[in-house]
Amino acid sequence: MTLWKELKAYAKDDAGMGTVEIILIIVVLVGLVLIFKKQITEIINDLFDSIVTKSADVAR
Repeated sequence: MTLWKELKAYAKDDAGMGTVEIILIIVVLVGLVLIFKKQITEIINDLFDSIVTKSADVAR
């Protein structure tokens, strides 16, 4: 195989890149959670309050 063909084959081979990509995605998600922790907590608390209120209305 010529050098050019080997380089093309190497460029097309993406084995092993999946792990790095997954780690980068996880790092970005953790960073976003840390940045928006207060807003996320408020949204979740409001959601649970709404669920409790609505379920109490249904139970009556």
